[in-house]
Amino acid sequence: MPALHEDAKRAVRTQVWNALDEAGAVYDDSAHGRIPNFHGADEAAARLAELDGWKGADVIKAVPDKAQLPVRVRALREGKLVYMAVPKLAAPKPFYLLDPAALPLPPEEAATSRVAATIAPTVEVDSLRPVDVVVVGSVAVNRDGARIGKGAGYSDLEFALLTEAGLIGAGTLVVTTVHSLQVIDTPIPVTDHDVKVDLVVTPDEVIECTAPHRPRGIFWDHLDPSKIAAIPALQARARRQAESD
Repeated sequence: MPALHEDAKRAVRTQVWNALDEAGAVYDDSAHGRIPNFHGADEAAARLAELDGWKGADVIKAVPDKAQLPVRVRALREGKLVYMAVPKLAAPKPFYLLDPAALPLPPEEAATSRVAATIAPTVEVDSLRPVDVVVVGSVAVNRDGARIGKGAGYSDLEFALLTEAGLIGAGTLVVTTVHSLQVIDTPIPVTDHDVKVDLVVTPDEVIECTAPHRPRGIFWDHLDPSKIAAIPALQARARRQAESD
């Protein structure tokens, strides 16, 4: 990504983190450096659960951040299957499988990233079921659906892997739950590999985004070789691609 785009995203992150801290809107000592664990996350999850797209969903792919814990808990309570990425996609089987029919603990415990890592089986990309709803975390998002995460890019990589595997398609709903202070009017630069959301859900409203964007798959020329080397699922996908060429 051009340096100017990175600088612009960095400035937006700082602006939003500062605003959240000044308002006392997060549970942590500071919002900086993370997906903000915002006050009202339970209310945002409840508002998401009222939507038809959620009610009709059987399979959810959700980020492991604390801000989206209420979404994961609600999904499990409602009998939905939840996939959650292994940190940094660093395992050959890069997704935890949270099956509500097989949980040894209540959803409130099982859905935390720390506990899921100890009780949930991990699965390969090709073993996943098609995903009905993707829930992403955000530092900032605008009404066009452009979003900014912490900057590591793992949410976009997860999306790309599942898209190439045929598990995410045009009918998959992509949402983010955020505090209202995270919804900005500032334009956010977007590249081909960036995922834009269909819906932004805050504790107070549901925003239907005007220009959602779905990457067609993995953009290999955007990936540093060291990142490919660190993610077994990317290595496997690259080998398959090379064999088919």
